Amino acid sequence: MTPWNQVTIIGVGLIGGSLGLALKAGGLARRVVGVGHRQASLDDARRSGAADETTLDPAAGVRESDLVVLATPVGLFPEILSRIAPALAPGAVVIDVGSTKVRVVADMEERVPEGCSCVGCHPIAGSEHRGVAFARADLLRGAVCVVTPTRRSPPDALRRVVETWEGVGMTVRTLSPQEHDRLLAEVSHLPHVVAAALVRAASAEAEPLVGPGWADTTRIAGGDPALWRDILMSNSGEVAAALERFQGMLAAFRSTLRQGDAARIEALLAESKSRRDRLKQAQVNPGWPPNFAGASAVIPGRPPNLLGAQESLQEPK
Repeated sequence: MTPWNQVTIIGVGLIGGSLGLALKAGGLARRVVGVGHRQASLDDARRSGAADETTLDPAAGVRESDLVVLATPVGLFPEILSRIAPALAPGAVVIDVGSTKVRVVADMEERVPEGCSCVGCHPIAGSEHRGVAFARADLLRGAVCVVTPTRRSPPDALRRVVETWEGVGMTVRTLSPQEHDRLLAEVSHLPHVVAAALVRAASAEAEPLVGPGWADTTRIAGGDPALWRDILMSNSGEVAAALERFQGMLAAFRSTLRQGDAARIEALLAESKSRRDRLKQAQVNPGWPPNFAGASAVIPGRPPNLLGAQESLQEPK
């Protein structure tokens, strides 16, 4: 692909910093500008090579950039978009790396001015850590990036965005913003709530007995609370629905335990183990990740067909 002339990353933390490193390592951007709210973090971004230059001023940072990446917590997006909109160069493409999409895409489409374009994106990568100190050029490689175009997404801009994520080693899947938020509520947002609840469920008396299993299961509860507050609140309806379904799963375990049905308990555990083993094995095999049911396909060699009929992809049985 033709490299971007200048990419501005607003929020040069774990994901933003890793993207900056990957863009430069892959020759996908001639220059990377980092924008943040703390000078010390921006200095770290320059020292690490995640950005060529930095600024505390978002509007100044986006001038002359043909790609702008929102990589702050999603709760800050509306304010940032309002600040940068008047300064965006004609033809600039605005994307994000947020974990929710319905509200994010609506905010972008409302605030990005005519003559520019926007595409919702979610690179599914990272860790419980935050900050550019943990950024790596290979953090995104091998992971999935979900792109959530709408009928307002220009095909040329969309094609370049897809090529960019593929260029840093990601597998791109397309979903509508609504599909994204429903599915990610189940496999990302719900697990975080469950992990946090497990931490809270342990009594003080049990704390001295905490072992590796508890630590493994609750690892993601170590994520930044403010970041996850914004994620959960921006997808509150889908997360609440996922919690209701999860409560049904817990109720099945509870009733089976009260009935003393050892065979049923073993069957529930075996079903869960089998599904997890299948997914873990798939991750190390060619063809991972599994296709999303109903998702449109990104076909190598041509842009995704987003305005007409879409190629249905079914989850492997």
